Amino acid sequence: MSSLKDQIASIIDNNLVGTMATIHDNKPRSRYMTFFNDNLTLYTATSKDTHKTEDIEQNPYTHILLGYNGEGIGDEYVEIEGKVTESDDESLKKKVWNEHLESWFEGPEDPKLLILKVIPEQIRLMNKKGQPPQTLEL
Repeated sequence: MSSLKDQIASIIDNNLVGTMATIHDNKPRSRYMTFFNDNLTLYTATSKDTHKTEDIEQNPYTHILLGYNGEGIGDEYVEIEGKVTESDDESLKKKVWNEHLESWFEGPEDPKLLILKVIPEQIRLMNKKGQPPQTLEL
């Protein structure tokens, strides 16, 4: 049987689009984002001119949902609680860059492109058939 970490990594690797919540004026705000996974550290691209960058500068904590495919009530998914940092690192921009970003940015060198790095503090595996939620503390 694979470890909890392996099960979580598999869900993240197979579900790159999920919701990311931040806090704005003391209220939650969620949006869909595409994530790049590197050993459970998540990266996502955004524009420097978005509300989420303002939110993160005020409160760096996030809550992310990845997984649920809508195929049934028992679909597995993960809840990720983590802390976000912003990065302008050119090598990171190249690593995260993909063709889906072409609608918003001119390329990995676009000065508006900002990479959000999410370092998870806790990941919960939810809806594992017949099992209660399992928590991976990091």
